[in-house]
Amino acid sequence: MNIIIKEVKSKSGMKDFVAFPFKLYAKNKYWIPPLISSEIATLDRKKNPAFDFCEAKYWLAYRDGKIAGRIASIINHSFIKKWEKKYARFGWIDFIDDTEVSKALLNTVEKWAKENGLDALHGPLGFTDLDFEGMLVEGFEELGTMATIYNYPYYPAHMKQHGYRADTNWVEFEIKPGKKTPERLERLSALMEKKLELTIVRTKKAKEILFYAKGIFDVINSSYKDLYGVVELTDKQIEYYIKLYFGFIRPEFVSIILDKTRQVVAFGITMPSLSLALQKAKGRLFPFGFIHLMKAMKRNDRADLLLVAVRPDYQRKGLNAILMNEINKVFAANHVNIAESNPELETNLLVQSFWENYDSRQHKKRTCFIKQLSAIQN
Repeated sequence: MNIIIKEVKSKSGMKDFVAFPFKLYAKNKYWIPPLISSEIATLDRKKNPAFDFCEAKYWLAYRDGKIAGRIASIINHSFIKKWEKKYARFGWIDFIDDTEVSKALLNTVEKWAKENGLDALHGPLGFTDLDFEGMLVEGFEELGTMATIYNYPYYPAHMKQHGYRADTNWVEFEIKPGKKTPERLERLSALMEKKLELTIVRTKKAKEILFYAKGIFDVINSSYKDLYGVVELTDKQIEYYIKLYFGFIRPEFVSIILDKTRQVVAFGITMPSLSLALQKAKGRLFPFGFIHLMKAMKRNDRADLLLVAVRPDYQRKGLNAILMNEINKVFAANHVNIAESNPELETNLLVQSFWENYDSRQHKKRTCFIKQLSAIQN
């Protein structure tokens, strides 16, 4: 069996790199295709501001002349400086069920990382915490979401066979919000809103949210900074994400809490689920993909909890209750029956305890794998 690894250095190579999972998962009903244009932009050194402090290489594996796998390798210099860990990252990893293919891909990245003086390789991770991260290890027969990785069950088995171990885990919950907010939650929400002199922002137009966008990202930076592998976003990245995401958010699905000085102290960004619409769009907005997305945004009984954050000095003061109370009202008004929590660290018991107020189940788990490179020959 002839396996060849080639670095992606051309536009056609990048198209092949992005297109590979569309072939690999063509008959899988749980995989959610990304938008091809968005994937290419994220991987483009000229468009993604993360390349101000990251470097990356992309590889394709060929078996008997046909593409059989792909992998991205990333060095995030800001991560290394902040966490004082000389780690490289791998991401965008996909491969057929052939251990020689997965081994060849990982060996290529391991060698590259070691040549750059790094001590370990971990992933799947992206350039930032807002990229896809964590390999699915439980929940292979659950519908994926637009914010997460889906992979076949053989992936984690390959990782372990090649000497990788779990470095951290994320869990996900399916939540049934119900038609009415839990009474205990509503009482606590009203009490804390009055006691802390908070204001809940209710917007009707996307441009109204833009006024608070910088404050939202400031809360992200302060509240997520100690989470696994997180590097605070730069001003340039914040501008990039505002332009990328805030244009198509449904404003009523966004909850913002201000303190008495009108500063953002907490927020919750949810959206109607685009999972089924993205499957119909098949990675493309045009000519008809955008129609499926627009329909899903307007009428949908499923939703995703994308980002929820509370500024550190307001944590453990009941603001989560206020956010969930507001989100619950939105879900009830829009006839949302099922919501996805999306990944939260397995050790984040404070957030997980919140789902006890609802009919919920942990239905997915994902892992960031790591391998020390000390024993690898150059």
